[in-house]
Amino acid sequence: MIYDIIVVGGGPAGLAAAVTAYEAGVEKILVVERDYMLGGILNQCIHNGFGLHKFKEELTGPEYSQRYIRRLQESSIEVATETMVLKVTADKEVHTLSEKNGFQVLKAKSVILAMGCRERTRGAINIAGDRPSGVFTAGTAQRFINLEGFMPGREVVILGSGDIGLIMARRMTLEGAKVKGVYELMPYSNGLTRNIVQCLDDFDIPLHLSHTILSIHGKSRLEGVTVAQVDENRKPIDGTEEYVACDTLLLSVGLIPENELSNQCGIHMDPTTKGPVVTQTRETSVPGIFACGNVLHVHDLVDYVSEEAETAAMGAVEYIKNASEKGDFAKTVGTAGITYVVPQSVEITKDTQRTKMYMRVDRVYANASIEATVDGKVLLSKKFERLMPGEMASLQVPGNVLDQAAGKELVFQVQGGEK
Repeated sequence: MIYDIIVVGGGPAGLAAAVTAYEAGVEKILVVERDYMLGGILNQCIHNGFGLHKFKEELTGPEYSQRYIRRLQESSIEVATETMVLKVTADKEVHTLSEKNGFQVLKAKSVILAMGCRERTRGAINIAGDRPSGVFTAGTAQRFINLEGFMPGREVVILGSGDIGLIMARRMTLEGAKVKGVYELMPYSNGLTRNIVQCLDDFDIPLHLSHTILSIHGKSRLEGVTVAQVDENRKPIDGTEEYVACDTLLLSVGLIPENELSNQCGIHMDPTTKGPVVTQTRETSVPGIFACGNVLHVHDLVDYVSEEAETAAMGAVEYIKNASEKGDFAKTVGTAGITYVVPQSVEITKDTQRTKMYMRVDRVYANASIEATVDGKVLLSKKFERLMPGEMASLQVPGNVLDQAAGKELVFQVQGGEK
């Protein structure tokens, strides 16, 4: 059997892509998920705050994913859980392995990659010291508490102020632990402002910016960490070392898109996002293979993951119907304060409509604008009260602006702003 679309990953991106393609008229769809149930990381995110943009409601992670799982269960979409995808080829073969079906080679007219991302570990940031128990990534600790029913520890230090770290600071506190502080290497938090307020400020948990952990102490169990301030070059400042006693260290030091399958397939990758290079339909450099969600670039809100998955699904639908029109490409470029732009190119035809661009900035800006230029001419400008690296910015680019960028570079940059 040849599927119209195979979706790799049954998390929020995969679910949204599958139901969107089905509701657009595609029936032969398969979702492949390595876990034993659908939902992905949302299953362990029992806090609220999901769905404010998508559903105009405040949902927990499981409630959010259930909205899509219910739509999927009402469809003819096939699901293969506990199935590992070993390989995706450029001619859209998906090699899978499962206890139930063994090794299989499945064919598809189009493939949507939605494998999500993983956390950076202690090994990725090279903290010196012993290797005692009690050192976890924040997501692992979240799974222990929320799904497995285990408490990782009682006296906690958190390194990194990304959203997972902030949320776990609150979660550990609610479970009776003492969170002694969140330490952040950068001079600003990498989490959403609402999470700083709701997870730290509301619980009197201190946030130490421009700090890092120099070493870990303890043989069998963690006994403490040495922290220090860092300078503008992120180097520890002598004389600022401080020993903090703790039995648990949670690491929230960044996420990496899961792109082993993309690399095997020969898809062109963006060195900044660590995800595939895509067009506005989220089609990768391999025709017929699309990517969306955190495998493409790390998002701060699942609502935008769903939005992007819908775009990828409609791109796949157009591809298998051979309905896409060919046109000139405009390459998108981020400069002067913009670290990256997704999509990395836009195919411009006579029917090209406005396109939403996602981007991140390199530092905190107040009262700044993001401009879109072609050949140095400003074609679009949007004012922002505040821009932060931890909060993704977006810009809707109208079709008439895109028309002027055909065959050229569409450059995005920050203009003005106060530090």
